[in-house]
Amino acid sequence: MSNYQHVIDELVLVTGSKGVFDVVVDGERIYSKGETGRHADDGEVLAALERLLPDGTPRYAS
Repeated sequence: MSNYQHVIDELVLVTGSKGVFDVVVDGERIYSKGETGRHADDGEVLAALERLLPDGTPRYAS
């Protein structure tokens, strides 16, 4: 996710009882364990974020 730190105003990981695991970016939930019934696969949350970004959005270069 740090690859896109220059375009994300806010990223929140929401945890709670009974294994709640939601990822919210700029007010939009991009992943919810409650909805899928499972933890995200490797790269799944990043792929969901990339779908929100305009085509050609550059990755952050450190």
